[in-house]
Amino acid sequence: MMAKSIFALNRPLTPQELVERRRTLVRLGLAWLAMMQVMMFALPGYLRVDAGPNDSLEVLDWAIFLMNWASFVMTVPVVLYAAWPMWRGLAKAISQRRINMDVPVTISIIAAFVPSAIATMTGSGEVYFDSVTMFVAFLLTARYFETRARQSVDLIESGQMQSQLCDPLLNRSDRVATLFILVQLAFSLMIGMVWFKLSPDHALTVLVSMLVMSCPCALSLAAPISLAAAHATIAAYPSMTGGQRLALFEQTRKVTRQNLYGSLIWHVLTMPVAAVGLVTPWVAALAMFLSSAAVVFNAWRLYRIPHDVRDDGSACSAPVRAGEPV
Repeated sequence: MMAKSIFALNRPLTPQELVERRRTLVRLGLAWLAMMQVMMFALPGYLRVDAGPNDSLEVLDWAIFLMNWASFVMTVPVVLYAAWPMWRGLAKAISQRRINMDVPVTISIIAAFVPSAIATMTGSGEVYFDSVTMFVAFLLTARYFETRARQSVDLIESGQMQSQLCDPLLNRSDRVATLFILVQLAFSLMIGMVWFKLSPDHALTVLVSMLVMSCPCALSLAAPISLAAAHATIAAYPSMTGGQRLALFEQTRKVTRQNLYGSLIWHVLTMPVAAVGLVTPWVAALAMFLSSAAVVFNAWRLYRIPHDVRDDGSACSAPVRAGEPV
């Protein structure tokens, strides 16, 4: 059993880190609470079918109308407060005139939230508040784990090695995100224009479903969650040898590439399915969750006990390849 976790710190947090941690936990708790409530409020809309007595449908439609407003009220603080780090990242990207991972994330939030708000106010159309809150909650959770794992490591001992690992991986993620968001927006707008011409009533639904289906949640998690797993392993076994750490970092690069390009291929394959109108919003949200879960499970294969770490927590001199079966 591992001696430590990503929540066991090797050093005291600075006052600024403590303040930031409290804010992060508040945002995280708000996002998860809103996600659970909004998913419950969305249930009547998923169960509605055009069958049964007219009075029953009228009652159900009235309940859906009220639930949509309740979901809207709970989603607004998630978008404006819980997702604030993402908006801050977007502002940084705009000021630097470059695309980072927060750009596709915020575009996806806007694409799902704004049509949902309009549909709620007009009383017609699909809403995707559950997808918005789910996305924000999952992404904040991954970033929190990555931050805590990074703080768990003795920066004096291995900070330079980890910096050499993290910077290229995050830069690669940004490059992939740049290509992905450009292709995604171009393809979505093109298909949306086709649907507006062929079937205006379904155009907005198809466009939003495409953006929800291709939401870069898994792409956003690819690098941070892989780095979190590597940091957690080092935090659990700070006595790992240099060779073991190099092997772990090499395996982390491999897993990150798998997550990045695997999630990218997943999005490319599923976007045409949404483009022809075969995907409903809840299926799109489920697909987003499954792709994110796959990235998380693949990354956390890195978090395991090295072969030659003895029961007392010390490491032998012979390095081993990270990720080998234990």
